[in-house]
Amino acid sequence: MLHHLQQLLAGIYDTPHGGDVRDFLFTQRSDLPRARHAGAQDEELVVVEEADAVTIGVYVDEAVLARLAAHSPLKRLHGGNLADLWTALEGVSHFAYLDFNLGHDRPVSHLELELQAEIDKFIVTFWLLRAQHPRHFPRELHWLLFQRTHIAPQLDAAAQRLYRLANRYASCYCARLSRELASDRRVTRSGALSTLRRLYRATGARKLRMIETLAPA
Repeated sequence: MLHHLQQLLAGIYDTPHGGDVRDFLFTQRSDLPRARHAGAQDEELVVVEEADAVTIGVYVDEAVLARLAAHSPLKRLHGGNLADLWTALEGVSHFAYLDFNLGHDRPVSHLELELQAEIDKFIVTFWLLRAQHPRHFPRELHWLLFQRTHIAPQLDAAAQRLYRLANRYASCYCARLSRELASDRRVTRSGALSTLRRLYRATGARKLRMIETLAPA
């Protein structure tokens, strides 16, 4: 499942294949660094900085993966497996985006990771729904992802601000993206994909400025 999601992201963004997420996967919290044992999240990016190297890994709870294996959203996406898809996809997104930027020797902030993950959840879900229901445009997707999502109240104030900022930027951009993908004009849809790929490659403040220019709040 995770490998297929990684391949789907690579196809959407036209990025080279880096490390296989399956080689960096943890499914048991007890296998994570001790400081992460008490975590409550079903998904987590793990970055361990050492003197001369950085080790990355992805934790996705084995129960989430088991449910996805039993009810694959790649075959049929529905309300019963959507939350698990987004959980797994967030981990894959974090890994793929960090791996891509490390390959270009570029730093990545926590805000960029969360912002890109929100965009990735939107576009992958859109891709799957359109593939499975070609005659139906998923107009409710933006509302489901950006209006119904709640930030975990146990997070500290700084983390909540970061997630709200990532959600706001992603919501603004994906609202524009949704309109362009719904266009009857092929050139508009193709342009939307080209812009999506350019945005993926932008980093730091430039990524935020691109969104502000494309989709001002």
